[in-house]
Amino acid sequence: MIKVAIIIGSTRPGRKGEAVAHWVHEVAKKRSDAEFELVDIRDFNLPLLDEPIPPVRGQYSQPHTQAWSARIDPFDAFIFVTPEYNHGTSGALKNAIDFLYREWNNKAAGFVSYGGTLGLRAVEQLRLIMAELQVADVRAQVGLSLRTDFENFTVFKPAAHHEASVNTMIDQLIAWGGALKALRTK
Repeated sequence: MIKVAIIIGSTRPGRKGEAVAHWVHEVAKKRSDAEFELVDIRDFNLPLLDEPIPPVRGQYSQPHTQAWSARIDPFDAFIFVTPEYNHGTSGALKNAIDFLYREWNNKAAGFVSYGGTLGLRAVEQLRLIMAELQVADVRAQVGLSLRTDFENFTVFKPAAHHEASVNTMIDQLIAWGGALKALRTK
C-alpha cells in the first residue's frame, strides 16, 4: 500500500486550505487502497530558502530542512491543496517545495485548488514545478470556487459532486504512485 501526503499549501492567517485539506482527508479515509496523512507546511516554520548548498545535493545544514526532509521522504505520492494567489500557487508552498529535491523524485502528485477561477492557474504552475522535480502529476484535479464552494466566500461547503472528482484524482494518484514506488525500489 502506498503512503499519500495531503499537503496544506498555505500558511496565511484565515486560510481556507486547512478546511479543504481536512475534507480531502475525510474523503480519502473512506478508501482502503492507500494510507493518507495530512502535512501542514505551517508546522515547519520554513524561512525563505536558506540552505547554502542546492537541494539536489541532499546536504541539508538547517534543522528545519532536515525535519521537512524527514517528513516528506517516506511518502509515495502527494495531494497538494493550493490556493491561487495572483495567478499562481502560494509563495509558502513554492518555498517549501524548493527546500527539497530527491524527496520528491519519482513520486506522483495530484492537486486540489481553490480560488476565484477554481485555482486552476496555481495548478498549471505546480505542474511545471513537478516536471522539474521528476514528479508524475496526474491529469484529474479538483478545482473549488470561492463563489460556490464557500458560503459567503469564507465557510467551506463543497458541492456534493466534488467528492467523485477527488476519488477520480486519487484513483490516478494511487496507480502512478504504485508504479513509481516499484521503480524506486529497483
